[in-house]
Amino acid sequence: MKEPRCKRCGKPIRTQEAEFCLDCQRGRFCYDQGKSLYLHQSPVKEAVYQLKYHNKRIYGEMFAQELYRIYKEQIKSWGVDVILPVPLHHKRRKKRGYNQAELIATELGKLTSLSVETDAVYRVKNTNPQKVLDNRNRAKNLSHAFAVSRKWRVRPVVLLIDDIYTTGSTINSVAKILKKRGVQKVYFLTISIGQGL
Repeated sequence: MKEPRCKRCGKPIRTQEAEFCLDCQRGRFCYDQGKSLYLHQSPVKEAVYQLKYHNKRIYGEMFAQELYRIYKEQIKSWGVDVILPVPLHHKRRKKRGYNQAELIATELGKLTSLSVETDAVYRVKNTNPQKVLDNRNRAKNLSHAFAVSRKWRVRPVVLLIDDIYTTGSTINSVAKILKKRGVQKVYFLTISIGQGL
């Protein structure tokens, strides 16, 4: 029997009767729906770590190809107009040399023939890493952390790309500012998803 998943974010849920995970039941999210390739556990966890911190950019291409293979029909049904990677703060990007979400988004854009806009959203606050915080502090940490470029031409349907979805705080923060600017629907794809805190 297939493991039951949340209808909104795709996290595993405990019972067949429940439609949403605890995070989605508790929180009010600005994004409309999302999907992830894998649960954030071994060996995916290690591969994401290698992509983010050890310059293994080839993993970005491989993950994008897998996102395309599994979710190309979903992307079509969402009616996506543009792909946006979740941005890194410029200091973190300079230190790392690249944004892993941008690598994945760029490759996915090639495969889907959708435009990828890397300068639409930017991070204005150099926030603490989310992995060291609990649910409440994750949301607080990201308060006013992102902004949308004034030059960006608003599209009705946006697909956000990030590496990991844990509680949804990052995706939600970006979705919130996009909807304030006039975006109608915000969807997301990530490599992996946590199982809750």
